[in-house]
Amino acid sequence: MTELQAVQAQLNGSIDRSEQPGRVGLLLMLAALLVGAAIGLSFVANEQAQALIVWLLALLAMAGVFFLFAMAIGAIQLSGSSARDDITRAIVDGAPDGALVIEDGGRLIYANAAYMRLAGGDSFTNLAPVERIFVGSPEVSEAVYRLSQAARDGRPHTEEMRMSPPLGPAADAAGERDFGWYRVAVRPLARSKRPASLWTVTDVTADRERQENVFQELQHAIDYLDHAPAGFLSINPAGTIVYMNATLAAWLGYDLASVGSGGLHLGEIAPSADVLIRTAGLPGEVRTDRFDLDLRRRNGHTVPVRLYHRVAFGKDGKPGASRTFVINRSAGADADEPQRAAEVRLARFLNNSPIAIATLNRTGRIARANASFTRLFGTVPRPADEAELEGEGGTRAEPNLSDSVVDRTALETGLARAASGITEAEPIEVQLQGPGGRSARLWLSPADGGAEGEQADEAERIILYALDTTAQRQLEQQVAQAQKMNAVGQLAGGIAHDFNNVLQAIIGYSDLLLASHRPSDPAFQDIMQIKQNANRAAGLVRQLLAFSRRQTLRPEVMDVGESLSELTLLLKRLLGERVALELKHGREVWPVKADVNQFEQVIVNLAVNARDAMPEGGKLIIRTENVVDPGPKAASEGRGGAPGGDHVLIEVRDNGQGIPAELMEKIFEPFFTTKEIGKGTGLGLSTVFGIVKQSGGTIDVQSVVGEGTAFKIYLPRHVPVPEAPVIDHNPADVALGGARATDPAAPAKAAEAKPAPRRPATDHTGQGIILLVEDEDPVRAVNSRALSARGYTVLEAASGLEALAIVQEGEHPIDLVVSDVVMPEMDGPTLLREVRKHQPHLKVIFVSGYAEDAFRKNLPDGEAFNFLPKPFSLKQLVETVKKTMADD
Repeated sequence: MTELQAVQAQLNGSIDRSEQPGRVGLLLMLAALLVGAAIGLSFVANEQAQALIVWLLALLAMAGVFFLFAMAIGAIQLSGSSARDDITRAIVDGAPDGALVIEDGGRLIYANAAYMRLAGGDSFTNLAPVERIFVGSPEVSEAVYRLSQAARDGRPHTEEMRMSPPLGPAADAAGERDFGWYRVAVRPLARSKRPASLWTVTDVTADRERQENVFQELQHAIDYLDHAPAGFLSINPAGTIVYMNATLAAWLGYDLASVGSGGLHLGEIAPSADVLIRTAGLPGEVRTDRFDLDLRRRNGHTVPVRLYHRVAFGKDGKPGASRTFVINRSAGADADEPQRAAEVRLARFLNNSPIAIATLNRTGRIARANASFTRLFGTVPRPADEAELEGEGGTRAEPNLSDSVVDRTALETGLARAASGITEAEPIEVQLQGPGGRSARLWLSPADGGAEGEQADEAERIILYALDTTAQRQLEQQVAQAQKMNAVGQLAGGIAHDFNNVLQAIIGYSDLLLASHRPSDPAFQDIMQIKQNANRAAGLVRQLLAFSRRQTLRPEVMDVGESLSELTLLLKRLLGERVALELKHGREVWPVKADVNQFEQVIVNLAVNARDAMPEGGKLIIRTENVVDPGPKAASEGRGGAPGGDHVLIEVRDNGQGIPAELMEKIFEPFFTTKEIGKGTGLGLSTVFGIVKQSGGTIDVQSVVGEGTAFKIYLPRHVPVPEAPVIDHNPADVALGGARATDPAAPAKAAEAKPAPRRPATDHTGQGIILLVEDEDPVRAVNSRALSARGYTVLEAASGLEALAIVQEGEHPIDLVVSDVVMPEMDGPTLLREVRKHQPHLKVIFVSGYAEDAFRKNLPDGEAFNFLPKPFSLKQLVETVKKTMADD
């Protein structure tokens, strides 16, 4: 540093020894070399000396040119610092914050005037670093240690410390205070030479004092607000109380420390005041509403209050936290006690009423409303005096009842009738806006009662009463749906029965033709096509019977997990490569009693539907688990899920397209499908529904569009019952209606009964007399031909009465009766009861398109018979006849 710079630094009060001084020895050496060169030239000849002098001058000239170029590009400077360095040093030297630069090793290389005043030094010899001037309490020492550690690690760090007494000149002027606050920071400096750290010291005592003053003022304001004679609270849009003053907390009996910052919810102090968080407004609007309601104390008692509820809405229309002013309207808190008590009673009556009540003007603008109205319609009225509260002049668009309903025609007609003074209020059914398909029933009446000479307030011209009928409408729709499904089921069952007779004739005559044609005959393949299409039609009829719950089920105790595991290979083939199948078996799943084949059909139908719902591929999860009986308490609370009793859950879940809400009520209807023509019959889910219901289970559907669908099937748990020993049937048992050992008197009755006369044993290998009862001529004819061709003697009867007459005549010893179930004049069960009176030992085979359970209830308990469901092949008929006749 030059002498001039040193003098300037002393005048400014800063010290800088960051620049290295020039070296005089190098200058003397350069001068000695030049003098030596001149002396050396004097000893050289003139000719040679001139050449050397020219080369020396050329060398010096070249050095001068290079020096000029270096100066031009800034590589060499004449002074020790540039103009920019001078500006930077002037800024740092005059800074109010103390600045100190220390090289590695603890060498001080720079300190500005502010730091020298704080440290009390005037040169580097007596200037102390930060670690030596900030000493005192343990807190200060710990902060200085953290700063020093950061400086050694080469990272920035900042600490604030309280020094007593203050440093530097502040210590002399500490007449009013004996301490000072300082912010000390350290950060590394990027230098081409040795690394260094910059320490800055800032006196923040004044800032701290201002912060303490602001905090004290805030504490005073909170104290004033807490002990104000009125209550105050703030509620966020989620219903959480973020602030409550001490006055309101005392009214409600709460500890102020437990209120605020999410410690209390609006529902805990005002269960019916959700209207406070359902306020809607325009973007940027500030809205104030007035409510008269009851707040609930901690001990359960109520406090009647009046609320002035102010909410500010942001630019996006979202509400902020409220500013709610609370006035206590308890007894003794109002000068006009009778009027106050009457207003409190009226407010309680309106707010606690389950009926929605509101007052409207002629056009349907809402003036006042109770809490039930707000919950039903989602609209908060704007008080008539709100303009005075806000000073806005009432420029906001008032809420109108028409905005909350779908069809406004009936509502506008009712408003016009009520505004004209007609008191005969007829209920109006309206559909409400919003999701859920909510509905309501409205009654509109004039506010003046229609009396002459009375003038109602135009703002409250009409009184509205409303009831939420959503649950009632849904129940009516469910009942109507059930009735419709039952009617469709009866129709489907009737069609299936008649169609089964037609198919029975087609299949039977096809079998006769196939028996008389060889496979090499040209007509053989045509007959096979007829039979195959008849069998396909029979499958369609079975689906109709499944939907109408009239199909024949063969229930057996089954393990759901094993059945699904055996079905896995088939399901993977049906789903294809794009759909992944995952089975999740529950632990120790209970057994169920169901028809295994029908159960597999349910799973296959659901899996195929899931595959079609995932055209781009996806995942199908089949899960099983035990569902314990939720108990009567859960049922009384209306909880969803499994029905009463222990059940086994089979859930089929996919992540496909989902089912829209408008289609959920139609998915189980027969012939309803969303697939293209020719790709679905619309009987898949209706068949599933029928099989599950006929098996004693229930089915639940949950679907979200774009996320997938879950079908949950609940089948009742099967509890094994110890079987009682069965007495072998003999003719006496049959005469007693098949009595079992469960009847204590059965052995005695069997001993007393006289044995019935028995005919000689008949050859069951294709001989015997069969009474064939069938009201359909084609079916009777083809079955008769098939049995006669096997060697049986067939007696035909076209009705039950005709068959009974044949039995009563007794001309032929009948071995077997093959009878249809549904016949005019006398059905199969009635025929059986009448036949038992004459021949109690006669064997019977019932044939029907309906399920066996559909007519078993019309027979005596323990009645023995065989059953053959329609349509059947002639081979099945003959095998069943031979097996029944061979059975002893």
